[in-house]
Amino acid sequence: MSQAHARTDRSPAWRQLLSRYGLWLVFAALLAIASLLSDRFLTVPNFLNIARQTSVNALLAFGMTAVILKGGIDLSVGSILAVVGVIAVFLDQAGVPFVGTVLLSLAAGGLIGSLNGVMVAYGKIAPFIVTLAALTIWRGVTLVLTDGSPLSKLSPAFQAFGNVSPLGVPSPVWLALSALLATWFLLRRTGWGRGIYALGSSEDAARFAGLPVDRLKVSVYAFSGLMSALAALLLTSRLNSAQPTAGSGFELDAIAAVVVGGTSLAGGRGGVIGTLLGALIIGVLNNAMNLLDVNAFYQQIVKGLVIVGALLFERFLSSRSA
Repeated sequence: MSQAHARTDRSPAWRQLLSRYGLWLVFAALLAIASLLSDRFLTVPNFLNIARQTSVNALLAFGMTAVILKGGIDLSVGSILAVVGVIAVFLDQAGVPFVGTVLLSLAAGGLIGSLNGVMVAYGKIAPFIVTLAALTIWRGVTLVLTDGSPLSKLSPAFQAFGNVSPLGVPSPVWLALSALLATWFLLRRTGWGRGIYALGSSEDAARFAGLPVDRLKVSVYAFSGLMSALAALLLTSRLNSAQPTAGSGFELDAIAAVVVGGTSLAGGRGGVIGTLLGALIIGVLNNAMNLLDVNAFYQQIVKGLVIVGALLFERFLSSRSA
């Protein structure tokens, strides 16, 4: 067997291993570098802090994963988070029991997300345009409802929601892990999830196969809105207030987590486990740069370079496999 032929036989296995474990290697290398640069990094309190800070972005990114797997995008998650946080505080201050506040807030997030889906599926408007408009609309609604000022004075139950630590682990971490398992199950073990992957791979093929394409589109945006509402409840509880600027720019971090996690922006390929790892990489980056007192302006540059690097890596693997 010639050397060229041997290289051809070995390359696919090498690329497969790199594709499967490359992100874990990047994460491990990032942890090693951060621990060398800061003696405060490798501590249990700091790791719990990273997990707590990552939880909100992870929730948004789980919903974003479903949308991107479908072949869409959702730029409105930060604004949905903000308006649902305000709705939750209004309900809480009106004396609604906390369980009712949670259920009504989740319903509001799902409804707002569904409106995005209806415009995409039945209005035939590009997802980028629909969700960009929704970003502006719901941010404006939030500012009108709050008159540009924070809303505070939450009930004790609402305050405790995001600030307790069962078994020594912060409640945001438990919530994010529960959402991870639920999202993984929905995407990997249900017909809904299989339909999303099929739709992302080829919308025409999905239609010919008899899948309810339009209803699937609405459902993924509703799911994204639901995850945004859950993140809103968590962030509002942690801050003990609903901020009119809450969630500003969060859509970029959520997209970054999904992309860094290996989900293809073209749709049909990826998963929520990779998204969690992507969110942790973004969280570790933020934490390490804060510990090292890196200027906030430079932090944005670094995160942008990480996103570009992830896209180039994914394009490299795709082109080689082709």
